[in-house]
Amino acid sequence: MSDNTMVNDTRARAAQKSTPATESVLEIDDVSKRFGDETVIENLSLSVEDGEILTLLGPSGCGKTTTLRLVAGLERPDGGEIRLDGDVVSGNGSFRSPEERGVGVVFQEFALFPHLTAGENVAFGLKEWDDDEREARVTELLELVGLSAQRDSYPDELSGGQQQRVALARSLAPEPDVLLLDEPFSNLDVDLRVRMREEVRRILKEAGVTAVSVTHDQEEAMSMSDRVAVVNAGRIEQIGRPEQVFQHPESRFVASFLGHASFLSGTVGHDGVSTALGEIPRERIHGLAPEYEGSAIELLVRPDDLEATPNPDGSGVVASRRYLGPTALYEIELDSGETVSCMHNHDVRLDRGDRVSLSLAAAHDLSWFPEGAETVVDR
Repeated sequence: MSDNTMVNDTRARAAQKSTPATESVLEIDDVSKRFGDETVIENLSLSVEDGEILTLLGPSGCGKTTTLRLVAGLERPDGGEIRLDGDVVSGNGSFRSPEERGVGVVFQEFALFPHLTAGENVAFGLKEWDDDEREARVTELLELVGLSAQRDSYPDELSGGQQQRVALARSLAPEPDVLLLDEPFSNLDVDLRVRMREEVRRILKEAGVTAVSVTHDQEEAMSMSDRVAVVNAGRIEQIGRPEQVFQHPESRFVASFLGHASFLSGTVGHDGVSTALGEIPRERIHGLAPEYEGSAIELLVRPDDLEATPNPDGSGVVASRRYLGPTALYEIELDSGETVSCMHNHDVRLDRGDRVSLSLAAAHDLSWFPEGAETVVDR
């Protein structure tokens, strides 16, 4: 089989699996899981569409890895139902073992067999295939992950990134309905992590695979996912496209977990919102309806939404400066008593104690919360 034929076969399979685009491959319906007296997952529901990459994002201990293990069949739910391609695999008196689910798993340790070559690792789950089909599938996948030349190399002869790609190819080999990735980049250094998440997204999309990933790394989730589900204390706080979840969080937890978040008090007037930074036009505020006039609200502002300018008569003082290489993060204490963050290019220097004026630099509309509320209201 030629290289072109193998690549065309992969692309044809991807095109076939991506139709129809809105069909749900995985459905989790009102699932709960307890360990002893501790409830780890509580009434969690979500669906994953065919060919989609969805990431469960949240802090350690929030239940995201347990959710992955429930889907894989490595744990049994205490309530609710899990369906794959419409068939119940957990719940309602039914439980299908992991090997009967058509689910592949990539663990953070990669778990390659040290005594097998890259090609033999990929072929491991294809024992029931005939020799020619198995050989063709291994060749196809090694080509897909860019490791044809390393086919006869053992794991200890491969770099961390190469080992990860072998683990990915091995999980893809049996053509799983859903691929589960458990913190797949946590064992890689920072530079390699960035390259590999781009590479893994390319491979998954080219193969047309439906995937659910788990991570606590916000940048990783944002860069490789079609949708992100933010998990907190066993519940999904919000699910949506990365841009939507970041720009318009539905709870303070989501706002704060996805990068730096400051909240600026304001009072809604007829034409805008009065704040310590001045009047912000109503059209700059996301979903601010006329009935909120006179209400006290808090605007979400992120560091890149604000610009600080030295001004002895300004309304804020630089409280701290954190150098981050390309940028510097400043904490600004306002005369109102509030503290906000702003970010500038590394060649802009503001010193602690400097008086500054703050202005709104954001081109997008700002999200907001009713004063003291933890979540948004219906808009």
